[in-house]
Amino acid sequence: MIRAMAVTVSNRAAAGVYEDRSGPVLVEMLEDIGCQVDGPVVVPDGEPVTGVLRDAVAAGYDVVVTSGGTGLTPTDQTPEMTRPVIEREVPGIAEAIRLEGREKVPAAILSRGLAGIAGRTLIVNLPGSTGGVRDGMTVLARVLPHAVDQINGGDHPRPPA
Repeated sequence: MIRAMAVTVSNRAAAGVYEDRSGPVLVEMLEDIGCQVDGPVVVPDGEPVTGVLRDAVAAGYDVVVTSGGTGLTPTDQTPEMTRPVIEREVPGIAEAIRLEGREKVPAAILSRGLAGIAGRTLIVNLPGSTGGVRDGMTVLARVLPHAVDQINGGDHPRPPA
């Protein structure tokens, strides 16, 4: 079973100004693909993101998926807080996530989310909207089991001879 952590990055949700809406969607979708999920952990944007990601990697999670902080506003810093944690980027995941929603929401291509590996943990940044989470998880669901297997040294499946 894939062990996952869901993290919501939102200054307002972390301050109690409003309820986290994207985190519960993220948890539900991770559970739907068979993950054992902790969270959603709600943190404000900035340094707390780096802290929660480093803690999750140290705790041995297979995947950490964040929601929020990937836009263009001055307070959106999730990619900048993720980059120092990851050791190897997986740009195809982030690119596919941006493209998944572009037909419905053209601004989906403005998301600056990253995907990469830290230790044996896959980290993926999703947009903070419930729709962005749904679109991003649709992409991730297609590849997550294979990605986790590969990160842990798995080989590509070979057709019978």
